[in-house]
Formats: sequence, C-alpha cells, structure tokens
Amino acid sequence: MSSLFDPITLGRTTLANRIAMAPLTRNRSPGAIPNNLNVTYYEQRASAGLIITEGTPITQQGQGYAQVPGLYLPEAIEGWKRVTSAVHSAGGKIAVQLWHVGRISHTSLQPNGAAPVAPSAIRAKSKTYIINDDGTGAFADTSEPRALDISEIPGILEDYRRAARAAVDAGFDAVEIHAANGYLIDQFLRADTNHRTDAYGGSIENRIRFAIEVVEAIVNEIGADRTGIRISPVTPANDASDPDPQPVFNALVEKLAAYDLAFIHVIEGATGGPRDNLPFDWAGLKAAYRAKGGKAVWMVNNGYDRDMAIEAVESGRADMVSFGKLFISNPDLVQRFKENAPLNEADRNTFYGGGAEGYTNYPTLALSA
Repeated sequence: MSSLFDPITLGRTTLANRIAMAPLTRNRSPGAIPNNLNVTYYEQRASAGLIITEGTPITQQGQGYAQVPGLYLPEAIEGWKRVTSAVHSAGGKIAVQLWHVGRISHTSLQPNGAAPVAPSAIRAKSKTYIINDDGTGAFADTSEPRALDISEIPGILEDYRRAARAAVDAGFDAVEIHAANGYLIDQFLRADTNHRTDAYGGSIENRIRFAIEVVEAIVNEIGADRTGIRISPVTPANDASDPDPQPVFNALVEKLAAYDLAFIHVIEGATGGPRDNLPFDWAGLKAAYRAKGGKAVWMVNNGYDRDMAIEAVESGRADMVSFGKLFISNPDLVQRFKENAPLNEADRNTFYGGGAEGYTNYPTLALSA
C-alpha cells in the first residue's frame, strides 16, 4: 500500500512524494518573461514532489492572459532556466505546462491585434485578463475568434514541438500538455465548441485527433517519459461543454495508452468548484486507460484535502494528488500535511497580478513558530 508521502517514479524522474503543485495562473511575469519574483515563488514550493508551472503559452498566438510567462522568447527561456535551477537546487522537480488558449484570448494580446483562433468561430462566454491603457490589470470579455484553416494545424503542432524542446533546454524535468479547462485542445474535443466538418470535427475519433497529434509531436521530440497531459472532462470553465463527455474522454485516454506517457492529470468535476457538477465515471475513465495497457502515473485534482488525498493514494484510486490554491498560501504544504499542521488562508484579492504580497510572503511553519 502506497502513501501520499512515498517516492514515486514519473517517467524518467523520481519524485520525493506524491503531492504535486497544480498549475496556477498568477499574472506576475511582465513581457511574458519569468523574473526574480517568479524564481522565489517556485523555489519556495520545491518540497512538492512535482511542481507544475502556471500555464505557459507556446507562442504569442497561444497567449490569452496578460503577464503570464511564455516559452517563445529567448529571454523567457533564460528566465525559466533560473527558475528550474533554483527548484533543483532546493531538491525539487518541475514540469512546465504547455498552453495554447485558442479562443480564450483578447485581440490586445494577439500578434498585430488579430482575432484569436479556435476550431470553430464561436465566441466564448468567458473573460480574460488584460492590461488597460493606464497600466492597470482588469478582466475583459474574450474576443470573437476565427476558425483555424486545416492548413494551419501543422504549424501549431510545430509550435508545440518547438516549445517542448525549449522546455527541455530550459531545464524542466517534464512537460504537461494543457488539454483542459476550455482551451485550444479542449475546444477541439468538445462538440459544443467544435463544429468542424473536416478530419478534425464531427465524430469522436476526429475530435480527439488534434490532441493525439500534439502528444505525438511532443513525444517524438522529447520522449514519452518527459510528457504528461491534463484533462478536465466535465468542467464548465471557459464555456467548455459537451453533451456526452464520457465516451469522448474514454476514447482519448484509450488512445493515449499507446504513448507510455509519464502522467495523466485529471481534474475531477468543475475546475475550482463542485466535484459532482455532472455525472461522470472517474473510475471507469482510469479503467479504460489501464485496460489498453496505459501505465502512466494517474494524478487527480480538484477540491482534495489532506484526508481525501491520503485515501486516494492508499486505496490505489490515484497515484498522485495535485493541489492548487493550498499551495498558493502554503509554500511548505508537504510539511504541513505530514504534521497535520494548520494551513494558511489564501488572500483571493492577490491571486492575479501584483507583486510579492500574496505571492512570496506567505509564512512557513518555521517562520510561524
């Protein structure tokens, strides 16, 4: 029987424990370049078995929120090198989340003020984070997208491949493909956001095609043992929906089983919200993957506390558990869980944008004593 605090092998990497820090958009990287504050933030949380960074756009076209760090500028890669070096020096392991937001963007963030791209030209009923003319940050409605021409898809696959190589060059231990929360890959998966009539739309086989091609491009570049993927079958985040998600995601994970990935990261329920928002057979999803020979670490997320996480791992229902908000306010979350110590409360007013306050100034147990 495994424990939440036991080591685990994830692809080519051995992790000190089975607690992951989930991706958390914090909007503190002006110019899309990681800075000293970001270095400190991640270094403080290096006791996690695995840190998964905030969503990191693969290109400017893939950027949907202001002041998030990217992987497409030489200066950004150099900035990430300092982050990964600091985390490794502190004994941690770190993966970068590769992100293309698709339609969840704003013209002010796109190259030359262009429309965001999507599988189909359907505007999201969602908001994104932009910088106003006066320099202040604010949430704004997403812009009207345009549908990708099929001839553009190979170029986006190349962008993913190039970003994966940049991640390895920057010192990351692994990459996580962001296929969750209503962003580009998820938009292809769902019937309500994908009205295409070509090879990428219609049937389930066609709608999962883009996700599989992204996985294949990255695996061929950096290896399956450095590649993971995140999915969110029933979340309504960013206006994502599908009338029948179970067969879509079962088919997706069955296809993924052929790639021997390092991990599959599953958001159970509504991202940041109820775990039971829609009926879904989570055990069945994992069983469908294992039945096809899939051996990746099965990581679960959303609304877990200490006791739930311990039970999930000890029961074998999951191999790892990731935590988001709890890592914002508890840089030493692993120690607090081990000692069953009290947790700091997070200041929601400082989640997005700003400086050190609510980012790098939360106390550890040692500082609290």
